[in-house]
Amino acid sequence: MSHMIGDIAFMSRNAGGARPLPDASLSGLQACWLAAGCCLRRFEARLRWLLLAMASLTALAGCQPPPLPPLMVGLNPWIGYDPLVLAREQGQTNPARVKVVELSTNAEKLRHFRNGLLDAVAMTLDQTLQLAEEGMDLRIVAVLDTSAGADVVMASPQLSSPQDLRGRRIAVEPSSVGQLMLRRMLDSAGMTLADVTVLPIETSHQLAALQAGRIAAAVSYDPPAAQLRSAGFVPVFDSGQMAGEILDVLVVRAEVLASRPADVEALLRAWNDGLASLESDGAGAAAKLAPSVGLSSSDYLQTLSGLRFFSPADSLAHLSGSPAPLRVEGERLAAALQAMQLLHRTPDWDRLHDAGPAARALRAQNTP
Repeated sequence: MSHMIGDIAFMSRNAGGARPLPDASLSGLQACWLAAGCCLRRFEARLRWLLLAMASLTALAGCQPPPLPPLMVGLNPWIGYDPLVLAREQGQTNPARVKVVELSTNAEKLRHFRNGLLDAVAMTLDQTLQLAEEGMDLRIVAVLDTSAGADVVMASPQLSSPQDLRGRRIAVEPSSVGQLMLRRMLDSAGMTLADVTVLPIETSHQLAALQAGRIAAAVSYDPPAAQLRSAGFVPVFDSGQMAGEILDVLVVRAEVLASRPADVEALLRAWNDGLASLESDGAGAAAKLAPSVGLSSSDYLQTLSGLRFFSPADSLAHLSGSPAPLRVEGERLAAALQAMQLLHRTPDWDRLHDAGPAARALRAQNTP
């Protein structure tokens, strides 16, 4: 056997033009060492190949994009947005995909949205039109609710009607909804802005201003309005007298909708689930949510009575058709805002709303 191995080694080297071995004959020990060396070289080659493969896999893994952060949706304190809060509290949202962020004021929410810190927001239709006019590329993906009494003008107890506010100071949060409410109240009393003094005051500071006598009335909404009632102030006008003009919608950045459609649909399913829970057990929802907004359960339920929520099917219907009902209502609102110099261009309705996500979320909800 040893001679055969030696001969093979000799022949192979000669065939390749190598210098011939001085002695083609090997002892048994030499043959064993040669065989062991060949095995060791083969093992080293395989080990190098394995290490190279592992390094390649590690490099490939390092090139994978990091997981996306959750979709950030912003809210300000408003019971009309509470189905999303309820969905979060009841574990009906996947926190890896959707994160519901509550901000202290409407102004703070809009500032975060403008600055790119939020992917989506719940806000009023008039605010949506104004942000679109500023140049933000937005898509309305759901119609949430309409205010039918939950927005209100609160006044000192000795004042019982809008006419009593002539010549008085009225606080209005710096928002188009507040200004629209004020205009509608003045219209109902046959007055104009020249008949009152308007002070821009955030809702969180209105109670102190009323108690100090700095203002006679304030344009507010619940839950802050409930605190004004508790302090003895009275309503003189509410959104029930301007039905359909204050709509809440769910708005998503266009690039987010294009790049993360599944997460947007997850957001809509969370809203749908939270709304179903709220409507099936209003008392239970009030017990969970009222303390966090400084209301009693009874005050919370009273505020709910001033809202009309859109079911998922109603929301989809509002976004669909030619023209969509949302567009018809929105055009009336845009005309009113333009008359008040709060809007200067006609909205591009062909770009502003998208019924696709609502349709897919509703199909998923109805699929067993």
